[in-house]
Amino acid sequence: MNAKKVPVEVLSVGTDASQSLHTIVEAYAEYKIVAEEERTKRRGIEAWEKTTVTQIEAQRDALIKYLELSFDERSQNFRFLFEKVDNAIANRDNNQLNVVLHSITEIAKSSPFKDLTDLASVRTALDDPDHNWEF
Repeated sequence: MNAKKVPVEVLSVGTDASQSLHTIVEAYAEYKIVAEEERTKRRGIEAWEKTTVTQIEAQRDALIKYLELSFDERSQNFRFLFEKVDNAIANRDNNQLNVVLHSITEIAKSSPFKDLTDLASVRTALDDPDHNWEF
């Protein structure tokens, strides 16, 4: 590929040198304004990014804490209920066995995710030391 030289006319015939200088200065001033506006936009985007990432991290932490509490509570409930199953079997108490197995089934049916529809309420609940967690 051959490059062609294109003649560039810096000063056209009949153009005043001061007018050309004025045009160059105006173009430079406009460039500086646009460059500053773009720097300001980038700073705004960076601030928005930092805020958004912080919010996402806070929501993630709230979700993880909720899941830890939820599954820990469910685990304790299941352990307790299976101990009751063992006792009912050892005592040959079919009524107690039926009640306990029904409880296990109901707990297993419920999902710890059903109450996660609003992360803000979960976060508020996590921050409240007096909140009563019901599963």
